[in-house]
Amino acid sequence: MSKLLIENDGAVRTLRLNRPESLNALDNELLTSLGRAVADADKDKTVRCLVITGAGRGFSSGQDLADVAARYKSSEPIELGAHLRERYNPLIMRIRTIEKPVIAAVNGVAAGAGCSLALACDLRVATESATFIEAFINVGLVPDSGSTFMLPRLIGVARAVDMACTGRKISAAEALQIGLVNQVVPDDQLAAAVKKLADKLAGLPPRAIGLTKRAINAAWTADLESQLDYEAMLQTTAGQTRDHREGVTAFLEKRPPQFTGE
Repeated sequence: MSKLLIENDGAVRTLRLNRPESLNALDNELLTSLGRAVADADKDKTVRCLVITGAGRGFSSGQDLADVAARYKSSEPIELGAHLRERYNPLIMRIRTIEKPVIAAVNGVAAGAGCSLALACDLRVATESATFIEAFINVGLVPDSGSTFMLPRLIGVARAVDMACTGRKISAAEALQIGLVNQVVPDDQLAAAVKKLADKLAGLPPRAIGLTKRAINAAWTADLESQLDYEAMLQTTAGQTRDHREGVTAFLEKRPPQFTGE
């Protein structure tokens, strides 16, 4: 059985991590498949929203330690950076730069690199039983796969240090309170809640969403003056799309707009 299931529902594509026996631990095969699937969704014009979730009772427990166990049987120094650069970093960059909204449907534990994967998505909807754990410190490691970049920006420096340096479990309720997730729903309502959000996003002008993601990503490292100029440049691009003209025309004619992505 495939370790990654790809499901299409209209303009929404769901990528389901499918290793439920290991709480969807990330091995090399799954990471490769996930990276390719995100890249394929980026190129596919019929896809307007991407959802990442897990099969079974977990989102992802993080790196599959069995996949790297051989390294610890040798007395040679362990070099983990190459593994990150080859497997994780390209995946996180693809998720952050794809010009389509990406929703993490967190259906259980999101730990270690699994937590990082959820943080890399644009929006997070979690079940009431979901938990988030920056588990790296518990095995003497540093948060990776973008966690040290995303966490302080989402929840502030003090809370990010708390999560990263204590490795404590964050409940869905606390995650909502501190801004780590956008929405928490009963476990049996996750699919319906994510579908509602994904369908909403898929019905909006895709070019404008892509340009909005560009602007927000750029704002993290920009000063105000350069960001204002960048917004003006992107607005020129957005203003020349057919969807912009359709949106204004529909508003004036008091009818629902029909966005085509052009």
